[in-house]
This record gives sequence, C-alpha cells and structure tokens, in this order.
Amino acid sequence: MPNEKQADSKAKALREQGVFNLHAEGVTAEFFQGSDFFDPRDLLQVKYEMLRRVRVEKQPVSATAGSFGFSRPTFYEAQQGFVREGVAGLLAKKRGPRGAHKLTEEVVDFIEAAAAGDPALRAPGFSRQVQERFGITVHPRSIERALARRKKKLRRAAK
Repeated sequence: MPNEKQADSKAKALREQGVFNLHAEGVTAEFFQGSDFFDPRDLLQVKYEMLRRVRVEKQPVSATAGSFGFSRPTFYEAQQGFVREGVAGLLAKKRGPRGAHKLTEEVVDFIEAAAAGDPALRAPGFSRQVQERFGITVHPRSIERALARRKKKLRRAAK
C-alpha cells in the first residue's frame, strides 16, 4: 500500500493531468476497494475498467456503470470516445468554443480605439458599439476579458 506522501503526490499529479475523479467515493466496484493498484481517484483507470467489465466480463451496463460511480449515459459516452480515439477518448474534452472566436483582432482593435476616444465608456457600451459596427453580439464580460488579455500580452512583449 502506498504511504500518505505518495498518495498525495499521485492525487496532485492526477489533478494536474485533469484525470482526478472528483467522485471517487462513488466507485464501489470491489477491486477498487483497498487495492494499491486500482485507484478510484484515477478517472481514466476507472472509466477503462468500467468499459472492460462490460465488454470482457459481459456484465450489464446499468449495474456496472453504477458500481463505477457513473450513469448509463456517461458509460455510453465513454464507450463512444474509446471506440473513436482509444484511451485518449476517455479524457474529458473542453466544452464550448475554443477561444474568443467573436473577438477577433479587428474587433478588439476597434474596442481599444473606442476606449481611447471615450475613456468613460465601459464594456456594456462597447458591446452595443460592436453590435452596431460588426453585427455580432458579445457579452460585456467577454470584452473585459479580451481587453485584459491584450493588456497582459502587451506587458509581456514590453519585457
């Protein structure tokens, strides 16, 4: 059995890799209990073993998913990911758009020019101006984040 320091470093590594199972207490499958090999905190291992148990041991999906702390839909999602991409398909994917797809360089340049022209104007006002000029709806908080990213980028470049 690993000592406490090893367990903590493994938990830290799992978190850093994005595969820490936040619901490890829900894993009741017998071979995950008291094992130094099977770790219910390792989400990748838990999902893989769940799929293996159904496929190889011919166990029912509902009972197996439940004993691994998952729902049936989550089982099928993991199964599709595994078929499509192998073990990498078991990793969680970031949802939603990747990056500020509406706030292009042109739009952020426009916002900065508007800010220079009227220092009292805030994000909601920029949002309206962007809507009028470019025909796109951008949340004021997205504008604030884009401006902060631009400012941070400029500071790094100045170093």
